Amino acid sequence: MNQMLQDTQAETEFPQPPVPKGPASEHPRFAKPQRVAFVQACWHRDVVEEARIAFIKEAEARHLTHVDVFEVPGSFEIPLHAQVLAKTRRYTAIVAAGLVVDGGIYRHEFVADTVIKALMDVQLRTEVPVFSAVLTPQQFHETEVHYDFFRKHFAIKGVEVAAACAETLLGLERLRGQVAAGIVG
Repeated sequence: MNQMLQDTQAETEFPQPPVPKGPASEHPRFAKPQRVAFVQACWHRDVVEEARIAFIKEAEARHLTHVDVFEVPGSFEIPLHAQVLAKTRRYTAIVAAGLVVDGGIYRHEFVADTVIKALMDVQLRTEVPVFSAVLTPQQFHETEVHYDFFRKHFAIKGVEVAAACAETLLGLERLRGQVAAGIVG
């Protein structure tokens, strides 16, 4: 009883901050509107689209409200599409999403490695950040269990790539402002 009285007295002397209802923290806003291109491979569309859906939802929460979606046949076609989009200077970032699995004429490790290297080249050549949610599982079997697992996995990756995209764009916005002000450079 005495302890309860002391706890109540402590709460009136040192009130606890209210527990927020809603997002844990407000995400920072951009100084200028950002436009993002989301390039999605069509192979295994039902799996890959989970990344797009989650990306768009998380992007909106992070004030990235201008997202244009583009589809290409497979992951191997993403880098050229990303390069053309980057060169337009219309987009402040490009996000790639695809699922590379065994099959076809190329080994999946080769395709995934080639795509990632090409996306890095696009980013460095154009100075437009390019983010990848192009995944290549060690073993993928066309069973409902694997499809369910990878749908959930791509949804997680969609949220992660949206966070990385927003944080990078905020960092670049600050850096470019500092360069323009002569603080850096």
